[in-house]
Amino acid sequence: MSDEEYMKLLDRAFESKPAMAASTSDFVIPKVDLLVQGNKTIIRNMTAIADKARRKPDDIGRYISKELSVPISVDDQRLTVNSKFNAADLDKIINRYFSTYVICKECSKPDTRLDSSGRGMFTLVCEACGAHYKVKSY
Repeated sequence: MSDEEYMKLLDRAFESKPAMAASTSDFVIPKVDLLVQGNKTIIRNMTAIADKARRKPDDIGRYISKELSVPISVDDQRLTVNSKFNAADLDKIINRYFSTYVICKECSKPDTRLDSSGRGMFTLVCEACGAHYKVKSY
């Protein structure tokens, strides 16, 4: 078989193969489901967000409390913020939490866990690729 015949066969093989999907990950950060009652904002799907992050709702609540500088309370499946906020602001904070404390910077997968390192630091350990690095405590 000559090089020219081989190249023709190779071109034909590439033309017949299906196109690959742009994104292979099915991980989606959940949007917050809000309810504003007076001067309080209630996130109704806090357990769904925490389950997706594989973290405790209290940990995510503590991060939100620090970012917004307001007291919060976690009960059952809801998180109550003692001030008025809109969904866009809380979505931005949740996305920042996921990008900093959940999604691996090496392989971009959410299969991580946080280990305490002491001195105000966490170690983010990726269970998919084995990477680990320090992140600031919240």
